[in-house]
Amino acid sequence: MGKYIMVFDQKSTKSRCVLFNKNGEIIGEAEREIKTIYPETQWVEHDAIEIWATQFSAAIETMARFNISSKDIVSIGITNQRETFVVWDRRTGVPIYNAISWQCSRTGEYCEQINNNEITRRINEKTGLILHPYFSATKLKWILDNVHGARKEAEKGNLCFGTIDSWLLWNLTKGEKHITDYTNASRTMLFNINTLQWDEELLSYFDIPIAMMPEVMPSSHLFGHSDKVLFGKEIAVSGIAGDQQAALFGQTSFEDGMAKNTYSTGCFMLMNIGDKPIKSNKGLLTTIAWATDNEVKYALEGSIFMAGEAIKWISEDLRMIKTPQDSIEYALTVTDTNGVYMVPAFAGLGAPYWDTEAKGVVVGLTRGSKKEHFIRAVLESLAYQSCDVLKVMEEESGIRLKHLRVDGETSMNSFVMKFQADILNCKVQRHKDIESTAALGAAYLSGLSVKFWENKDDILRNNAIDKEFIGQMGEKQRENLLKGWHEAVKRSKSDYTL
Repeated sequence: MGKYIMVFDQKSTKSRCVLFNKNGEIIGEAEREIKTIYPETQWVEHDAIEIWATQFSAAIETMARFNISSKDIVSIGITNQRETFVVWDRRTGVPIYNAISWQCSRTGEYCEQINNNEITRRINEKTGLILHPYFSATKLKWILDNVHGARKEAEKGNLCFGTIDSWLLWNLTKGEKHITDYTNASRTMLFNINTLQWDEELLSYFDIPIAMMPEVMPSSHLFGHSDKVLFGKEIAVSGIAGDQQAALFGQTSFEDGMAKNTYSTGCFMLMNIGDKPIKSNKGLLTTIAWATDNEVKYALEGSIFMAGEAIKWISEDLRMIKTPQDSIEYALTVTDTNGVYMVPAFAGLGAPYWDTEAKGVVVGLTRGSKKEHFIRAVLESLAYQSCDVLKVMEEESGIRLKHLRVDGETSMNSFVMKFQADILNCKVQRHKDIESTAALGAAYLSGLSVKFWENKDDILRNNAIDKEFIGQMGEKQRENLLKGWHEAVKRSKSDYTL
């Protein structure tokens, strides 16, 4: 048996290849940047051929740089930017249009036009999502309606739709396999998370031929084998998951009530809610967390628009600090914010408020307010926003948060992590490798399928917690702080009146 799992980690800005050993440690990696294309305002695209070329060349470089033979590789896992998708010709393998990014909002006006109680209700109850251009369905319809000849060819069965994982798998297998996994399918707004099938009603509503859609399989599953020409031998492709779900698995959040939060530009939070979907009535998404051949797990998900970006703002734009890490020192020079709250709603408010017209506000300034108070208030805002989402997760799932596992660049801010533990009154556990939990999750899913790891207990032996932060704040202080925060949020919302 080989010694390593290879992971294709395809992101919004780069294609990365990572090799993991049985201890879950990185033994080699390489990456290639990909271009982002902006044809018009709010349109965001990628060159799908470039995505495949950079991903494959990153794999070849990793093997060459670290002297790894294909015989050393047990299997391949894939994790990817979710919602981004490609449409290509089934006969030639050539895309008919650029990959349309999850960031693209070209169908925002269309979503507003069709938004009504009945369709939004049906979408939510079937997919766990909300009607939004963030997801793939409306943009896939756009391609069929706007690319010359696309709809006719799709109806003939000549076109393939796929999220990036499916596109990579197609190329790995030289067109033999047109498959995706449950996690990626659940982000298209076309997949019924209750029946685990493409939903005929939604496909019909958006006028999308089912012949375009890939077969859907569990995340930990033998999807196929790479073509022998690529690596000199066939290699099993046996694990696929969208990046946020893969990170939840990589953080070994295997039990109900375990959650992870990725602190990057914004925050992506997922909580494992078990083997049944829970409908959110308070602004969260329900999604498939992962699936094996024996089980399907669901998650509640909440997204925050501004997290690490708020710290960059006080560094790069306000020039209050030289680097984001300097914020820790400033925040610790004062014991509190002196009543100052900052709501970083620069792009509106995400979950659980979903107010796109909300504006950033600063509340509680007095003559005694100092720069240090303001900086501390910005850092605390990350923890408050996460607390709002996680408390809704607890309420709607009926599950008490056991601990919060964290990753992403901003998780290295120890002040934010300690305050997060205090305001949640729970343990916050930071992963050893804050940038690779999604890749590690894909490795675990792939390795489980081929018995590189026998079971989840085998994986849990790979203790990957770097540091644990423990909540120590008194209940009364916590209540008062949250009361002040929620008053500040109220003032930032678009419907606030004096």
